[in-house]
Amino acid sequence: MEKQDKAPLRLDPEHQFRFQCRPGISCFTQCCQDVTIALTPYDVVRLKKAVGLRSDEFLDTYTLTLTKENRLIPLVVLKMNEEDKRCPFVTGEGCSVYDDRPWACRMYPLDMNDDGTFRIIADPSKCLGLKETETWQIGDWLVDQGVPIYDQMNILFSQVTGPLRAQEPDIDNPQIFKMTFMALYNLDRFRDFVFQSTFLQRFHVDPVTIEKIKRSDVELMKFAFDWVKFGLFGQKTFQVKQPEPSKGDNE
Repeated sequence: MEKQDKAPLRLDPEHQFRFQCRPGISCFTQCCQDVTIALTPYDVVRLKKAVGLRSDEFLDTYTLTLTKENRLIPLVVLKMNEEDKRCPFVTGEGCSVYDDRPWACRMYPLDMNDDGTFRIIADPSKCLGLKETETWQIGDWLVDQGVPIYDQMNILFSQVTGPLRAQEPDIDNPQIFKMTFMALYNLDRFRDFVFQSTFLQRFHVDPVTIEKIKRSDVELMKFAFDWVKFGLFGQKTFQVKQPEPSKGDNE
């Protein structure tokens, strides 16, 4: 096997690498400091549940929203502690939200290239976990770290972001920006929008779907993605209810 510090830049799922992160290694949790962690909508859902907050409260407390001119969907990043630039969920014993940690944390020391291959992003001179003897096949590592469900949800998210990257729509209505962000990232508020407004009176939504989105954040997120595709791209993911004829129309 090739040395870690000379690992190829493009690795396939069958490639093997050495890595183990554990308490007792002198660099333990140092990779959780002074780092930019972009959060996907699914990351936010998992984290806000882990800390017991509504999504809007979580976003206000733990994230920064970075906007860019002519970009409809902003970048949401985890807010580091001001005093030491460490992740707010990291303690001396490790990650306090480990079971719900973001995609980027699950992938480390790997990252994914645009073509679906992988690369080692950890610095071998700083990450002593790369010098451990435990060997992983990349495909096995991804499963062990719980990456597949994150990948599934990120693929659905990319069906919204992909077309926007290809051609940003000419939108100057701030309400559209707010509605899009709410549907993608503020899932609890989007749930309120669906069930506490006239939404279900205006759109056909079958009873089975209604029950699913009441009970499951994952199903609600899929529903929200479809709503954004309907609103932004005109995809036929929703059907508008036709007004019922008045009694006079039948006479």
